[in-house]
Amino acid sequence: MKKQILTTFFASIAVAGSMAQTTSVPRLVVGITIDQLRSDYLNAFMPLYGEGGFKLLLEKGQVYSNVQYQHAPIDRASAIASIVTGTVPYNHGIIAEEWMNRTELHTNFCVEDRAHKGVGTTEGTSPKNLLVSTIGDELKVATKGKALVYSVAPYREAAVLAAGHAADWAMWIDNPSGKWVGTTYYGEAPSWFRYLDSSVVDKVSSLTWKPTNETAGSYNYHLMTAQKPFSHHFTGDSRFRVFKTSGLVNEEVTKAARQCMENGNVGMDEVTDFLSVCYYAGDFHDDSNVSTTTELQDTYIRLDAELTTLLKKIDQLVGLDKTLVFITSTGYDEVENTEDLSQYRIPTGDFNINRCATLLNMYLCVMYGNGQYVESYFGNQFYLNHKLLEQKQLKLAEVLEHCEDFLFQFSGVRDVFTSHRITQGAWTPGISIIRNGFNPKCSGDIIVQVSPGWNIVDEDRGTKKMQRDSFFEFPLIFYGYTIKSEKVATPVTVDCIAPTVAHHIRIRAPNACSSSPLF
Repeated sequence: MKKQILTTFFASIAVAGSMAQTTSVPRLVVGITIDQLRSDYLNAFMPLYGEGGFKLLLEKGQVYSNVQYQHAPIDRASAIASIVTGTVPYNHGIIAEEWMNRTELHTNFCVEDRAHKGVGTTEGTSPKNLLVSTIGDELKVATKGKALVYSVAPYREAAVLAAGHAADWAMWIDNPSGKWVGTTYYGEAPSWFRYLDSSVVDKVSSLTWKPTNETAGSYNYHLMTAQKPFSHHFTGDSRFRVFKTSGLVNEEVTKAARQCMENGNVGMDEVTDFLSVCYYAGDFHDDSNVSTTTELQDTYIRLDAELTTLLKKIDQLVGLDKTLVFITSTGYDEVENTEDLSQYRIPTGDFNINRCATLLNMYLCVMYGNGQYVESYFGNQFYLNHKLLEQKQLKLAEVLEHCEDFLFQFSGVRDVFTSHRITQGAWTPGISIIRNGFNPKCSGDIIVQVSPGWNIVDEDRGTKKMQRDSFFEFPLIFYGYTIKSEKVATPVTVDCIAPTVAHHIRIRAPNACSSSPLF
């Protein structure tokens, strides 16, 4: 009898021990990407914040203060794709928002797809150019499709790339109409999505953007005299595009995210769901040359308020103790610098890409005979005519070497990276960053890197962009589910986010991710 009692006792201990070892997973993962969030601004405007947004996250979260991307150049599309895939553009294929289509010789928008019609918009959209899986895709596979995956963003590329291939729905604000829209790629629109149609930003024309309060209008972080309080209206055909660069757009994003959580049933069962939310913290692009530093301060104040609202809603519906939240930045600064640096005797100048393409083609004609060798160009990249080179039986590596020597002679050119040098050359930290941002299927054959302070000018497209290599500091914050408050100064890279989330929800990391979890 005693033996039977002891056997039962030890069996109970074993079962209890196994149960104790079985830990739960978060019911919901919320990935918040803040476009162009900067640590210096985040900290500078701290006196203007409430207690439930940035202050709460920085105090209670696990904060990585030194975060970097592993590729260059960086923009919103390549950044978000890197966050959710845990790898670089060389693998995931999204090198930028736009690139040159070699076959049709026109630019491709990264999520453009005529095969999948828009829902509420004329723009066909899909993530077909994203070549690998995302954290949301792997969650879908692991749960056999039971997990819910949603994405909310002001911008088409941000919404679709964060959603990935297997999501239930991705939604963004349409530039022409100002309404929340989606794509048939993800199937039929959810019923809760239809409620947003009548209450989106078609009211923009009647809005006026003013400072949140008197403090926001008078506080001044920048080295200049205090600015007068601003007042902006949104009019004309570009009003919705301009609205999406204002501090007001984040309120619309929060409303849409709340609608998704309240009626989309995310986090309501034991199966982990994923919600991606994208906010904006960049400059106001009102097509004027007027400095908008005060507007930027107000944007951060309003963003802090929206984070407070979103976190409260998560806690109310799911519970922050059952939700894993991560917050980071797209890590670039899209500043339209129209200042003439020459008046301050700072080295500067214009590198005209279209004129350079003409001269490069003339040079190749002298070398190899008549022909259109430079098939196209875009940004700082040249695309050569591979068919012509084959017809003339020219070796691409030899032609690229001559192009490199020729382009180095131009004023303002700091370096020239050919596709052969990037993929087959000796490894250096500088080339590694360029290689990570390169993809053989959509990048050019030649990438010209101009000196800092110089402008890349495309007269045909009417664009002008200044080269800056300044360090851009931004944070990565984990908050909520089992996360302990900690400040980490050790440098980390954004490709660690996906495996860290995957580790916490006990699924595989995305299929091109080779990084290890942060903790």
